[in-house]
Amino acid sequence: MNNIFGYIVLFLLASSSLYGQSKVDQFLKPSDSLNRSRRNAVVITQASLGTLTLVGLDRLWYADYPRSKFKTVDDSEEWLQMDKFGHVFSSYQLGRIGANTLNWAGVSKRDQLLYGSTLGLGFLTAVEIMDGFSEEWGFSWADMAANGLGTGLYVGQELLWQEQRILLKYSFHQTRFADQRPDKLGSGLAEEFLKDYNGQTYWLSANLNSFLKTDYLPNWLNFAFGYGADGMLTGDPNDPLFPDQNRVQQYYFSLDIDLSRIKTNSRLLKTIFDVFNVIKVPFPALELNSQGRVKLHYLYF
Repeated sequence: MNNIFGYIVLFLLASSSLYGQSKVDQFLKPSDSLNRSRRNAVVITQASLGTLTLVGLDRLWYADYPRSKFKTVDDSEEWLQMDKFGHVFSSYQLGRIGANTLNWAGVSKRDQLLYGSTLGLGFLTAVEIMDGFSEEWGFSWADMAANGLGTGLYVGQELLWQEQRILLKYSFHQTRFADQRPDKLGSGLAEEFLKDYNGQTYWLSANLNSFLKTDYLPNWLNFAFGYGADGMLTGDPNDPLFPDQNRVQQYYFSLDIDLSRIKTNSRLLKTIFDVFNVIKVPFPALELNSQGRVKLHYLYF
């Protein structure tokens, strides 16, 4: 009798779990046609988050620095362009999220590209204008070009192939430089992840089957080309306070996994894979740097 009761309880729990999973999957499934309530929710959410973020930046970040008349700066040579790759990455990923959420709402492909994929460009342009009125920074045309490049990478592939064959990804490892300038490069993993350009690598991750059209390779296997830099304590290579910087540009060749191409019937898993697909999966990597050296990393983060 106890065993029968146990089986009944297990059956009810399993049924409840499956029912809950089914409801989640149904909610996450993109609409086949325009779903006005979803579209309105997406637009309101994006507008609210964008506005709150800009207001927060103005009150919590820019308020700590003197205001100025609008000015432009040429910072194209700083940080060995690592900050510019950060702009490309951010614009691409925000645009991808914008387009995907409108796709979930059943919005037409044209409107996804017009209003969704330009989300990153619009938001980062607003941030750049705020920089322009700050004495500490300034409006950077190089940043704007990078923002446009990130958006163009997404939109161009959708127009050319109707899919993202080449993904823009990110990886990070801690370095010794953050301890030398924690105020600039971050203190602790959470800050260094965003601030320490020495530990960041940006990747173009291309799906092999999308180009080679072969049955011999897994559909999720990618080839990745990465760019990083090392030896930077400041953005300015001629900073008199840090004259002995050994600044090196690094180029990487590796494999990667496109998580979005892993087959699963679960919409929840697909969503989770989509979220984590911004991170380059650790693999062995071959490094070439601007000093002419070659190095093999058995597992590169």
